[in-house]
Amino acid sequence: MKLRFWQLSLTIVPFLTSALLNGIMARSALAAPAELIEAARKEGSVTWYTTQTVTQLVRPIAEAFEKKYGVKLEYVRANSVDVAMRIENEAKAGKVMADLLDGTSTAPLLKRSKLVLKYIPDSAALFPREVIDADGYWVGTNYFVMNPGINTDLVPPATEPKTWDDLLDPKWRGRIAWGSSNSSSAGPGFVGLVLKELGDEKGLDYLRKLAGQGIAASPVAARQILDQVIAGEYAIGLQTFNHHAVISAAKGAPVRWLPMSPVMVNLSTASVAAQAPHPNAAKLLLDFLVSEEGQQIFRNEDYLPVNPKVMAKDPSLIPDGKTLRGIFFTPEVIEEQMPRWDRLFMEIFR
Repeated sequence: MKLRFWQLSLTIVPFLTSALLNGIMARSALAAPAELIEAARKEGSVTWYTTQTVTQLVRPIAEAFEKKYGVKLEYVRANSVDVAMRIENEAKAGKVMADLLDGTSTAPLLKRSKLVLKYIPDSAALFPREVIDADGYWVGTNYFVMNPGINTDLVPPATEPKTWDDLLDPKWRGRIAWGSSNSSSAGPGFVGLVLKELGDEKGLDYLRKLAGQGIAASPVAARQILDQVIAGEYAIGLQTFNHHAVISAAKGAPVRWLPMSPVMVNLSTASVAAQAPHPNAAKLLLDFLVSEEGQQIFRNEDYLPVNPKVMAKDPSLIPDGKTLRGIFFTPEVIEEQMPRWDRLFMEIFR
């Protein structure tokens, strides 16, 4: 599916009837139910298994949540696959520690395994339908847009690659990096994007040519790949999040993201654990994450909110179909296709 929902989500609001718009405003402005707040406070704490970057988002969320509700927020940081494996192992052992968990591709698996609850907070009731599970087991918290990131000290202006074919230039051989985990924000995700855009025959031909560039692969998160680029270990990082480059550049790092179309776009989704030790606190945290107040924190940290009332701080991060074209991958598509993407990645690039 081509990325048409961006236009729907971000430009349709001015054309809504005033009654519907007022309804969205009223629902999104609602505070969490008093009885939920009281029950969460009695539980006292909540544990969040998260794939989000700790310094850039998790800590600001934790500080605001604790200040607002007086409920202690503890967190464990891991990638999507590790979060899913951890919750599965805890469930098998009969000792689930997580209350809330998020990720980009594991929601369908956790839903099928009955490891997450059916719960959508009121604050998300009128979100665009692509950010809410049709059966009610997960809700999106933010969009991810994956662009190449470059070290501006190593890549002088006007010399940066502008297309996928430009990445095949011999001058980039040995100077590109990406993650190697079976994640959409790593090499397998780029494989999936290329195949979606070019089809199998042309896509596989391109990927085999790209393999000749000797791309460095590390089993680390996309944020760490970008950090390696910033440190000068590589000139280009593929399949990195464009908002991370913005965050680092604002702090003086020599980094910039490239509007190289098309880009992969997906969601970070959050769910309440089915055996959560603190289910009410988990529901309260999920409500906070997608509320207008919580989404403002995403926005302020240069993340891309899903709440239609909270616009991205930097609109250029969002594909508009003109200067930047994106292809949206649902959690279900990523989960279904990831085994093939990962297999091809291992065959072609390892």
